[in-house]
Amino acid sequence: MNSTPTQVACNATPSVLVINSGSSSLKFALVTPESGAIVVSGVAERLNSPEAVVEIKTPKEGKGVSKEVVPIPHAGHAEALDEMLRHLSAYHIDAVGHRVVNGGEKFNASILLDDASEAAIAACSDIAPVHAPANALGIHVARKKFPNLPQVAVFDTAFHQSIPPHAYMYGVPHEWYEEHRVRKYGFHGTSHRFVSTQAAALIGRVPEELQLLTAHLGNGSSVCAIREGKSADTSMGFTPLEGLVMGTRCGDLDPNVLLFIQQRTGLCLSKITDILNKESGLLGISGISSDMRTLLAAETAEDARAHLAVEVFCYKLARHLLALTAALDRVDALIFTGGIGENSSPIRERTLEHLRVLGPVLDSALNATHGADAPDIHGRISAADSRLLVLVVPTNEELVIAQETAALMIS
Repeated sequence: MNSTPTQVACNATPSVLVINSGSSSLKFALVTPESGAIVVSGVAERLNSPEAVVEIKTPKEGKGVSKEVVPIPHAGHAEALDEMLRHLSAYHIDAVGHRVVNGGEKFNASILLDDASEAAIAACSDIAPVHAPANALGIHVARKKFPNLPQVAVFDTAFHQSIPPHAYMYGVPHEWYEEHRVRKYGFHGTSHRFVSTQAAALIGRVPEELQLLTAHLGNGSSVCAIREGKSADTSMGFTPLEGLVMGTRCGDLDPNVLLFIQQRTGLCLSKITDILNKESGLLGISGISSDMRTLLAAETAEDARAHLAVEVFCYKLARHLLALTAALDRVDALIFTGGIGENSSPIRERTLEHLRVLGPVLDSALNATHGADAPDIHGRISAADSRLLVLVVPTNEELVIAQETAALMIS
């Protein structure tokens, strides 16, 4: 299948194809950076399996979205992109922007891609083994499909390059850092940066005046301390495994557990690491699901392990938020974002209960509507007399990637 969208030169309102390549999925969105409008979007899931499908979403005039699901059994990333191109054939594409999870210390800003930078990104794959190889594959495939278009890599880690050494260094032999670059890198930087900027606008301040805590909560979750518009510390570390309890990732763990389990079970280190990434977290604790919605429903039905998983998630989240206050002089606002952060009223409420020392007072009515339905609320879910301002701010990583790509096209 060789249908290819029209490739055109940059114009006043460019259209950027944003690609987010995962290990078994490929998401895309055709975005107009100037307005933030999504022209068409889609996701290919369960790639390299008999159940592989592509779902295409096209906004309708007025309200609503039309959806089309196309089976692509056993398709890989290249075949999935071919199917997406078939649906994109009617649209102009001016450039391609890629989400790249890890740029290590090599990349502290977005870059135009060429053969050398593609190779350098691939060399970072061992630091984020779940995501980075898929990101590199997505870049490789897209550059072959769009050889005449400018393509840009936008790094999750770039925003966190402002973290000072005393926050990113581990207490390990310094040679591990010098020779192997073992240090905290942090992830979800695109989201943390976007929502902190949006929050500043909602508050009526500029980012450089604010000190914020941001919580990006989804299947992958992290929190960040943002000081005067820059990341000061974050919960994820050398890989996205460190930090909070997540959908299938364990979060913080005593490293001796790995040796203990290896000695008790005979499992090799790579298998144990795979379990910590893919079979732990909410799924591992509950034994039911990695999806918070499923766990909250099971908790209501008095499932004890589902209840435990939710409690662990909220407590560990609050503990990490409090730890990050060490990087700040004050907390001007706490921001919830991501699938769980934006949509789960119970999780926000229960997390704030563990943050009593910061003085949050929740407005239950605003929390129930995610701070979205009342006039002049601007995402606020805390009460008017709350010592801590708490906001819900929807993230939009695709828009950031599109805007970064458009900026590099004309620079």
